[in-house]
Amino acid sequence: MKLSIKELALKLEEEENEQLLNELRQDERKGVQMLLKRYEAKRNKKAELELMHLEMSVYENQLRQQGYSYIAGLDEVGRGPLAGPVVAAAVILPASFKLLGLTDSKKLSKQKREEFADIIKREAIAYAIEMIHAEEIDRINIYQSTKRAMQNAIKSLSTQPDYLLLDAMNLPLEIEQTSLIKGDQRSVSIAASSVLAKVERDAYMERLHKKYPNYGFVNHVGYGTQEHLHALHTFGLTEEHRRSFKPVQDVKINRE
Repeated sequence: MKLSIKELALKLEEEENEQLLNELRQDERKGVQMLLKRYEAKRNKKAELELMHLEMSVYENQLRQQGYSYIAGLDEVGRGPLAGPVVAAAVILPASFKLLGLTDSKKLSKQKREEFADIIKREAIAYAIEMIHAEEIDRINIYQSTKRAMQNAIKSLSTQPDYLLLDAMNLPLEIEQTSLIKGDQRSVSIAASSVLAKVERDAYMERLHKKYPNYGFVNHVGYGTQEHLHALHTFGLTEEHRRSFKPVQDVKINRE
């Protein structure tokens, strides 16, 4: 007597083996073939994510083989917006860390970023998140503010790193470091810091939206969208706007 499709699905979940898969391939029932197709697609996707994790762990694994123990990944979000802080995160992950699907935060959904952020915070050896706000950005410029946020994050780590992996950035610190172009897609540590920084900044902009509901911060998180520019021209500037950024300067000049 053949097992039902529901029973076969449960059996697949409990134990994968080639004999069972071959039996399913020989089963002519349409429902069984659909079950097999879904299962194999899921298995192939997992294999892709496993490979991506291996590729994104190359730098960390090489550094551990060279004797480094506490490798911090660093990334930032918020360099381009007209309002809100620039946020940097530093994360030191254990060698055993594996989070399939972790990559550049911009490629993840909001729900997935928040889910991943909780896991990263729970499993990291150490992590820290720091912000530099609009007033300081205007005073020292956005590039220097980004570097300062990263350096502050490193100083705030409960365990100090012996190596840094950064996304297209170099820091004036006496810690050995490597700058990687598109690092959040090439290093699991940088990707983890990217997720923490993005989740933290988005939460900040959601709070800002409640304070200034007319600006639509929850939609554009401070970037220069049409909605944001219209609000700027209609309601003027807040203390969160970067007055050194040209679109904000234009609003200020026009209103004066």
